[in-house]
Amino acid sequence: MVCECTLRVRTYECDSYGHVNNANYLNYLEFARYEFLKTIGFDYPAAIKAGYGVYVARVEIDYKKPALADDTLLIRSRPIKKGAASGIIAQEIRRGGDLIAEAKVTWAFVDSSGLPAKVPAAWDVPGLKPAL
Repeated sequence: MVCECTLRVRTYECDSYGHVNNANYLNYLEFARYEFLKTIGFDYPAAIKAGYGVYVARVEIDYKKPALADDTLLIRSRPIKKGAASGIIAQEIRRGGDLIAEAKVTWAFVDSSGLPAKVPAAWDVPGLKPAL
């Protein structure tokens, strides 16, 4: 399952060089992961209401080219690993044919005390697992 979404770079997200500041890529990736969860049928608000959460445990980003103000970016998200309580989502940010950044985001499902918990059946949707 690959989820695609787009966004437009806003001027205030750019640094003095005119490039998107590296920290803003975290926001872009977060936006895309939430869209991914909605697309695969993972009811994030219901999980929160039930006392669970999905925490980011690790983010690896390789920056390839700068994104600039007013660029339209395409972000692709897909699962590449799934365990009982955690997984990894691969993401890429593109501008047209240019690869802007690649990321691997490790997530952990947690209970109300913030401790890792096995993903309950209600939220263990097939789209969290990578395609074989």
